[in-house]
Amino acid sequence: MKNIGILYHPLNESAYALAKKLEDFLNAKGLSVWLCSAWEGEKARTQVDGTDLILTIGGDGTILRAAQVAIPNSIPITGINLGRLGFMTELSVDEAVEKLPALLAGKGWVDERAMLEAGLLAAGQDEPAGTFCALNDVVVARGAVARMIYIEASIDDQPLTTYKADGMIVATATGSTGYSLAAGGPILHPQSQDFILLPILPHLSSAYPMVLPQAAMVKLRITTAHQALLSIDGHIHLPLNSGAVITVKCSANTTRFLRIRSQTSFYSSLEQRLKGKQ
Repeated sequence: MKNIGILYHPLNESAYALAKKLEDFLNAKGLSVWLCSAWEGEKARTQVDGTDLILTIGGDGTILRAAQVAIPNSIPITGINLGRLGFMTELSVDEAVEKLPALLAGKGWVDERAMLEAGLLAAGQDEPAGTFCALNDVVVARGAVARMIYIEASIDDQPLTTYKADGMIVATATGSTGYSLAAGGPILHPQSQDFILLPILPHLSSAYPMVLPQAAMVKLRITTAHQALLSIDGHIHLPLNSGAVITVKCSANTTRFLRIRSQTSFYSSLEQRLKGKQ
């Protein structure tokens, strides 16, 4: 490895301090390093060409932003945890300097995660208003007005049902331990290619989550008297008006994590991470 990027949480002073410390450490080893706030995605994307590894300093939210920067170059990510849960992070602050040399020497392994691709078709439009990739989840939800919305759902162009609910979560295996879990969804193994379809607080309609295969395509048509919201990984937010259609399927893009811990550590650490312990 020759070129390392560091994305840090801009509202955490400890994150920036650690980023500078790692920059000095890596420069001393003859590596080229660039630093950027994880909230400045466009600026980071101008620096990623030729980058061999992205280090993130923060929590899982910082990694979700880094995943957007890494597309489509498939740059591996290693997360250093300053957050509480850190499901996707790999190293603690104390381990960062100690274990980085082993990762840089090629002693780690690549953990490849499925992503979702969401397309938005605005009401009355024939062409998509945008296409987005998500590592965690695609969420359709009611907006500022606390009233339920109607979501007409189909899978592979076959009608499923119309939900009257606060919204709908479509989550990857990676996202299955996040919002989806809090809403009553199952936990999938991180390497699973399946994804989850889960209504949020449905009223007098189906409440069960569904686990869908990699090849499935979900279509959600929104009916609402008030503006709703499309959220991608919790940090890309788009307004939705009645008649909007969202399609969700597995993406051709993936997120690659460079890890040093045991490949079997998911099960042994799951309970601790769910309880907020490392």
